[in-house]
Amino acid sequence: MDRKIIVTGDNSKTLLIPHLNETYHSTHGAFNEAMHVFIQHGLRYAEGKGGTLKILEMGLGTGLNALLTSIHAKNSVEYTALEKYPLAIATVNELSFKTIINNNEVEEFLTELHNAPWDGLTKINSTFQLKKINADLIEIDLKPKEYDLIYFDAFGPRVQPDLWTKEIMVKLYKSLKSGGTLVTYCAQGQFKRNLKSAGFIVESLPGPPGKREMTRAIKTEKNNH
Repeated sequence: MDRKIIVTGDNSKTLLIPHLNETYHSTHGAFNEAMHVFIQHGLRYAEGKGGTLKILEMGLGTGLNALLTSIHAKNSVEYTALEKYPLAIATVNELSFKTIINNNEVEEFLTELHNAPWDGLTKINSTFQLKKINADLIEIDLKPKEYDLIYFDAFGPRVQPDLWTKEIMVKLYKSLKSGGTLVTYCAQGQFKRNLKSAGFIVESLPGPPGKREMTRAIKTEKNNH
């Protein structure tokens, strides 16, 4: 898959897939989008229950969401990432996240992350364990009531419509613990209707720079089926 590095609105870099006209993160700011959607409205919301936080990410991509989670998490994290088209660490290094993120362990973390073996649980640092799965969400079976938080960071419905259906949302709903949360940058109307049909309570929240809204969906006790 052909990819091109571009500079986004907050001076962080991301990848563009020219033939799809789709980017891995927002052109208005890759770093700001990841922080706003996945850390501020996902991680911070899900924390506080104590114990290890179990996160599922749909679309490991560059590893930016995982990196920021490791830096900002108050709990220990067990992080499962589904990625059908993995990136080489050489490509990730060209994005120079260390110039945006003030943390000495950025390069080491990303190297460990992208070079970690598939399917097994790998200890990346003292508080972050990773399981990478090279698979398609449509085909994979997910354990029921396994995760506290889902980062749904797939390419958008225009590019990957099969990943935003009611059937997929039902699968993700079942994989969450009661009280579990799904967050995504996407605020498409049909997608939100699919979430509601799957049983989620859906919240429309202010979006990151350049986007009016984002979505947070919660699996509540009364909707636990």
